[in-house]
Amino acid sequence: MKFGKTIKIFLIDGDPNGRMTCELSNWTGKAYRIPRVKIKECVDRHDLNNPGIYLLFGKSEDGFDKIYIGEAEEILKRLQQQVSQKDFWNEAIAFISKDENLNKAHIKYIENRLHSLAKDAGRYQLENSVIPTQSSISESDRAEMEEFISNIRLLVNTLGHKAFEEKREIKSNDEQQPIFYLKGARGAEALGEPTAEGFVVFKGSKATLSNVNSIAPSFAKYRQQLIEQNVLQQNGEVYEFTEDSVFSSPSTAAVMVMGRNANGLLEWKLANGITLKEFESENR
Repeated sequence: MKFGKTIKIFLIDGDPNGRMTCELSNWTGKAYRIPRVKIKECVDRHDLNNPGIYLLFGKSEDGFDKIYIGEAEEILKRLQQQVSQKDFWNEAIAFISKDENLNKAHIKYIENRLHSLAKDAGRYQLENSVIPTQSSISESDRAEMEEFISNIRLLVNTLGHKAFEEKREIKSNDEQQPIFYLKGARGAEALGEPTAEGFVVFKGSKATLSNVNSIAPSFAKYRQQLIEQNVLQQNGEVYEFTEDSVFSSPSTAAVMVMGRNANGLLEWKLANGITLKEFESENR
């Protein structure tokens, strides 16, 4: 069972695009969101001289989201170094402990786990050239750090980055997960689910090799991009999705699978034949 959370956000500069701190009720951790151009102004934030974890966010040259995951015994000093060493990023999110209870072994453990989570999620390109080493900590410390990591994920997501979140939505054990299928001509056969982001087509789903002539040019271009990015990879007489893929709408997802214009609300169906449109109407 999930419980509600209270997040306290403080705009240090009185500007929503400036520096801010984020804290959770009854949590000893604290997050700083700092635009790159504001790093030099953080000399007044003395707790940033503590050990912690930092994340650098930016874009690659071809427009993909990128992230660098690091740790430091003095967060501000390391961020100042990264301003001159890495130019891809424009925003940093740093995490420290308000009770100064994070030691080197703790932050190395967190760094390794976040790297693993980001890699598994597959949403952001990892700027790290090597996999961070995981430190050996006690069972009790590991439990505390996993809780710390859970809160990091919550706050990073709240601040607009889904770097550590699975594309499929994980429901509680007592809530049935609705899985939709789509089956069309020329070998199209896919599974997926609606999510808060749009619609996820599951890895292993099959898409047609070719587009029909009447497909909208924007969809044809999008489909070609998926092929060039190896999201759609040829496997015999069909393309196969090599990863879970998030689309802005059920219709876009359906077009990518079938290679033709489509109404996803009617094409995606449950095993009992109920369309996505009917399903959403019943659950309003």
